Amino acid sequence: MWQRNIFVPAVLAAFAAPAALGEAHYEEAEVVDVEPIVEVVQRIEPKERCWTETVRVAAHSESYTKPLIGALIGGALGNAVGHKKRNKQVGAVIGAVIGANIAADIAQAPSRRTRAARQEVCELEERVERIERVTGYMVTYRHRGEIHRARMDKRPGDRIRVRVRVEPV
Repeated sequence: MWQRNIFVPAVLAAFAAPAALGEAHYEEAEVVDVEPIVEVVQRIEPKERCWTETVRVAAHSESYTKPLIGALIGGALGNAVGHKKRNKQVGAVIGAVIGANIAADIAQAPSRRTRAARQEVCELEERVERIERVTGYMVTYRHRGEIHRARMDKRPGDRIRVRVRVEPV
């Protein structure tokens, strides 16, 4: 009889030894609540939008006719103003230069004539896209009558497996 009493505590000590040494074992716990953890990501995407418009543009030519005519008229006036032969030559050159500049200014002045032209117009738009995605789950579970919470990557079922570790204090 005495031997039987010694055997029972020895068997219990063998089962309790792993827990006493800090080893873990696993149990089931009831899932009470699951809340998805949602992260909102904002993505800005630039997008170019183009269209063709008809616009009015000034009609001008690349002709040198106006400056040349101005130079000739200026030269003739300078020649007519000079009294002596030497003055006529200098007056003709100065008149030609002044006449050419006046004619060039007139040629570059904005023209009242316009023409229709097709022109591509583009504008950059920023499109904001909000994306909601579940990044995890906050799980509330009951283990041995106590409520615990843990973050999990995957949605659990009705029960989860928990690791229990008992250590001496």
